Amino acid sequence: MSIRHPIIAITGSSGAGTTSVTRTFDNIFRRENVKAAVIEGDSFHRYDRKEMKQKAAEAEAAGNMNFSHFGPENNQLCDLEALFRDYAETGTGKRRKYLHDSEEAAPYKQDPGTFTPWEDVPAGTDLLYYEGLHGGVVTPEVNVAQYPDLLVGVVPVINLEWIQKLWRDKKQRGYSTEAVTDTILRRMPDYVNYICPQFVHTHVNFQRVPMVDTSNPFIAREIPTADESMVVIRFANPKGIDFQYLRNMIHDSYMSRANTIVVPGGKMELAMQLIFTPFVWRMMERQKKAA
Repeated sequence: MSIRHPIIAITGSSGAGTTSVTRTFDNIFRRENVKAAVIEGDSFHRYDRKEMKQKAAEAEAAGNMNFSHFGPENNQLCDLEALFRDYAETGTGKRRKYLHDSEEAAPYKQDPGTFTPWEDVPAGTDLLYYEGLHGGVVTPEVNVAQYPDLLVGVVPVINLEWIQKLWRDKKQRGYSTEAVTDTILRRMPDYVNYICPQFVHTHVNFQRVPMVDTSNPFIAREIPTADESMVVIRFANPKGIDFQYLRNMIHDSYMSRANTIVVPGGKMELAMQLIFTPFVWRMMERQKKAA
């Protein structure tokens, strides 16, 4: 952790909903005039899109049916840890971008699914913001979780997570239900071993729970809406969290445990604003005092 160069990391699996958390932080950063160095977890994959397809085919031919982006062998986790460590110490480090589509790739005159060259994080940023799969990962080789000053987990109940992934990959990427199901099954060992354990290290977890039947996610026609959900918000250390204020500001919320508040799904972004804005204030205040 770092007073002069704080780090915020959002971690969750593919389809978990980390993008909505990023949208909330974007609004906070803009409102509070905070300059963030934004890091996408995809940029630390080991292989570009073509290479990953080739490696996956080779792994399957060799009998490895669990080759996935979730595991450490397909990610440059040592480089991610080095970025967090270097930024916490100096306010800079090495980063690159993963170009998801033709729109992102056009300014770089590269193909979609490729990486930009490594570059230094610009000097003078107020904090580093990471969103991806491995913001809190710990393995025998790396401990990324030790560096974030605020580590947030986004963890829908598993059937909802699968529904969100199925919907996104089918509607936005043109995959079949069978193809997405195969991906879910292939990733399961790495999900259990490298994604789930991260949520032991998070400071705050957001878990959306649908209030409608999701018993068979593979036939769901649509994603349960926010108003059809509740959100369980768990704090690892509730000291300093004004739960009474949160309950007053968020109607129909309630405490399920001493460190856990449950809010209506439609109020999740409001809850994030109320919870995270003071975190950012404190980071910036400590930073100013240290300077």
